[in-house]
Amino acid sequence: MDISEDKFIQQINAKEVGAFRILFEHFYNYLVLYAMKRVRQREVAEDVVQEVFVAIWESSKEYNSFHGFRAFLYDAVQNRCLDYLKHKAVENRYLAYQLANHDDEREREYNLMREEIYRELYLAVRELPDRCREVFELHLKGKKNEEIAELLSLSIETVKTHKKNAVRFLKERMGNLFVLLVMFRVL
Repeated sequence: MDISEDKFIQQINAKEVGAFRILFEHFYNYLVLYAMKRVRQREVAEDVVQEVFVAIWESSKEYNSFHGFRAFLYDAVQNRCLDYLKHKAVENRYLAYQLANHDDEREREYNLMREEIYRELYLAVRELPDRCREVFELHLKGKKNEEIAELLSLSIETVKTHKKNAVRFLKERMGNLFVLLVMFRVL
């Protein structure tokens, strides 16, 4: 430092620009390295040190000694680093919370949509002719054509025809919702 420590402190207390230039030249790099050990990011460390310098400039606090001022600088940088890390931890918890709730919300929406589609399918199936409805309901329960034919005493071709007619009717009746039924692998 080109001036005495006492003179430097007097100039810092008087908010003289020259003293802040000396402050920057003499302490900036050391304080950035000190901050980097805590926050592990150079840009964040530089921001922390700059915030401390601005706070000193804007503060009306007066410093008694060079050694006390130097200790204050390092304490101020450490405190700002801790504040940054605490804030980052809160942000990370909030992000994790949002992601977890977003997934829950998406699942709720998916389930509601699925229930609505099933409700529409149920209503549309009720409109099918009786025999066609019976065949289709057994199909929805996972029965094979041969099983349906045997249960209802029909030929396999008749079962296939009823299923084909039911699908055609449902496509017309349900429109775009029918595509979603296929996506849900209902049909």
